[in-house]
Amino acid sequence: MIVETYSHPVNQLLTFGDCRKIKEKTNYIEKFGFTPEDIPELIRMAVDEELNWGDSEGLEIWGPIHAWRALGELRAEEAIDPLISIFDELEDIDWTSSEMPIVFGQIGPAAIPSLAAYLDKQGPNIYHLSVAASCLRGIGTEHPDSRYECVKIITGKLAKFQENDATFNAFLLLDLVKLKAVESAPVIQSAFAADCIDYWIMGDWDEVQFQLGLGPRKNPENIRKAKVHKEMMELLNNQGEAQPSKGFSSSIKKTSQKKSKKKKRK
Repeated sequence: MIVETYSHPVNQLLTFGDCRKIKEKTNYIEKFGFTPEDIPELIRMAVDEELNWGDSEGLEIWGPIHAWRALGELRAEEAIDPLISIFDELEDIDWTSSEMPIVFGQIGPAAIPSLAAYLDKQGPNIYHLSVAASCLRGIGTEHPDSRYECVKIITGKLAKFQENDATFNAFLLLDLVKLKAVESAPVIQSAFAADCIDYWIMGDWDEVQFQLGLGPRKNPENIRKAKVHKEMMELLNNQGEAQPSKGFSSSIKKTSQKKSKKKKRK
């Protein structure tokens, strides 16, 4: 059994539970007593091919995600390159896109060079590359002193908008908007002018300017959509049924479903 190949306390992650059903945030260090001495074993679980690629319906397939989270809490710089190495391999785009930015945001600025190098690689598909960009965004958000460097790297990648896939450009744009990267506006505007950004994530240049705080919406259609959205949310809130935004991972899922092979953590 896989659980027998891992030592205590790391082996507890293999039976901890389905991440979809664990609603409360877990403090892994507090709950399991992890220390820096557990980092090598956590890294081994995080990249374990049998766990990441297994077809099992058991709880052990969630072990790697728990290990990612624990490594983030431990600020495990030793895990930077091992975690990045599995970007190309994992098909669970929804989980990597939602979890890895948090993990790397916790690990911090030490990960910036490796993430930047991955972002410049030839070969990874746009969804894996977008995870790396979002990890930079996570670092820039959690470590304001590193925000400028992260924005510069993401903007530099977007500046190659004519070479990039238009959907990938939209993912980069989303990260810049979340970082409130007003300084990137000239590059963003040029990418829109060249018709190199898909509108389905952030909308048009008018909407992006509004999101960056550069002025009010001017496009009547954007104003109409914003009004309808506000009315819908107010209605849901009044009914007590408002649901939280699914965020970036749900956007990727819509596009990547046709591109991915079988996913095990559905």
